[in-house]
Amino acid sequence: MKFATLAAGMVALLTSVSITQAEEFRMLSGWPENQSYTVNAAIPFIEKVKELSNGEITIQLDGPEVVAPFEQIEPVQMGVFDLLFTHPAYHIGTAAIGLGIEGTKSDPELRRSSGVFDTMDEYYQGLGLKAIAVAPVGSVAFNFILKDPVGDSPSLTGRKIRGTQTYNPVIEGLGASPVVLPMPDIYSALQTGVIDGAGTTLTGLKEKKWYEVAGYLSRPKFGVVSLFIFMNLEKWNALSDEQKEIMEKAAVALESETSDKFDALAAEEEAFLLENGMQISEMPQEDAEQVNKMIFDGAWKTASAAGPLAEKMHEQAREAGLAE
Repeated sequence: MKFATLAAGMVALLTSVSITQAEEFRMLSGWPENQSYTVNAAIPFIEKVKELSNGEITIQLDGPEVVAPFEQIEPVQMGVFDLLFTHPAYHIGTAAIGLGIEGTKSDPELRRSSGVFDTMDEYYQGLGLKAIAVAPVGSVAFNFILKDPVGDSPSLTGRKIRGTQTYNPVIEGLGASPVVLPMPDIYSALQTGVIDGAGTTLTGLKEKKWYEVAGYLSRPKFGVVSLFIFMNLEKWNALSDEQKEIMEKAAVALESETSDKFDALAAEEEAFLLENGMQISEMPQEDAEQVNKMIFDGAWKTASAAGPLAEKMHEQAREAGLAE
């Protein structure tokens, strides 16, 4: 009887230990450790995983100084790194489907309940990656920083605007020409007139000091952007059910927090920019009413290269009211 009781106790103990075995993972980040995205999304996720696992699951963060952002997906696919913190624009050539998320409203709960998240995840699993989190960067994402105020519709006619795959459809739709330019070159390009403006997220202008060489912020703000966390699929499959649950709980917690967090940061930054001489420049109504459609349509057009799963994802988004 004593032996049976002892044996049962040992089984219970071993079971409780097995779900919290110490694990250390390596995460690649597309941004440096002190950058806003990393500080407000990657690091909170890492901390939440550690908290939920009682310190048994830890994640080491490596940034673009280890692997350049546009080259990070392959080493995670190969298992050299376990996790990836990124944006789909960094791997459009490999998997365009992630940009479809930028064609949906900033509602992480509805993205999951509608099936949009799962369909996207199904596609990435075919590439050896498990989608863990899609965290919105605020309720709205973009504006233009301009040397001169917007004009009559089309409100950026004839201008040269630094763009990316994400907001080039808006630049073209407003009559301007997109210019490909590395981020570190934007300040000098604005200063010398090589470009007339730049599409940009709502945070980061303060640290880049673009307000010194451009005087206007376009309105309305438009579009959405999200930050993605993936895991090597083999590493994911090797986790225990309890470890997977910890990762998923940390992901949902992150997704529920980032929108308000980045909205607050954007409001603080806008106040700083206005205090330092920038002005708001409102688009004509006919342009203002179209900018979100331009960017959402562009996102789905890019995502469509992923084929049937992208079409399924778009239909799920429409049915849920996440997209038109």
